[in-house]
Amino acid sequence: MLFWAFAEAGDARFIFLVMCAIFCGYVYQCPPFRLSYQGLGEPLCFSAFGPLATTAFYFSSSNVNISSGTALLPLTKTVIASSVLVGLTTTLILFCSHFHQVRRVGTEAGSRIVMVAIAMLYILLAAFGVCKALPSACTVLCALTLPVGKLVVDYVLKNHEDNAKIFMAKYYCVRLHALFGMALASGLVLARNGILA
Repeated sequence: MLFWAFAEAGDARFIFLVMCAIFCGYVYQCPPFRLSYQGLGEPLCFSAFGPLATTAFYFSSSNVNISSGTALLPLTKTVIASSVLVGLTTTLILFCSHFHQVRRVGTEAGSRIVMVAIAMLYILLAAFGVCKALPSACTVLCALTLPVGKLVVDYVLKNHEDNAKIFMAKYYCVRLHALFGMALASGLVLARNGILA
């Protein structure tokens, strides 16, 4: 199925980026690397699901044949900004999934990491909006997810020491990821149709 996707994509950049994302997944969990045990899971997750996979699937939407010489889709600041935001929300899910394993920094520091990551998500959203890397529609719709981001932060700060409750943090992060992603995609569609561009 992956080879079919490569053939259909018609863009060598898609193939390269997907292979890099797969490699990140491999070195994350598989021997002899298992970099997840070295504290590198979050950076690998961010890279794989953010800039690599998101950009790859943007390139896959081109109907260009590799040998045709037709111009390829450009890599834009909107694609880069979107991929960074998707990478952050995905990485939050991973971090909160392993929250009970945060022994090196402690659960209190781990809860502050979640708070900083979510603050960074919305600060980057605002910065990308101000510098026009994202259309206004994306900025407005994604900002509407702020209460869910606050829910994640409040929950983790309150329950970081309670192993029976902290496992729920990952589910709140999944909600944030899904809602933020839908808001981002909806904003891109609206902007493409000239609404809040």
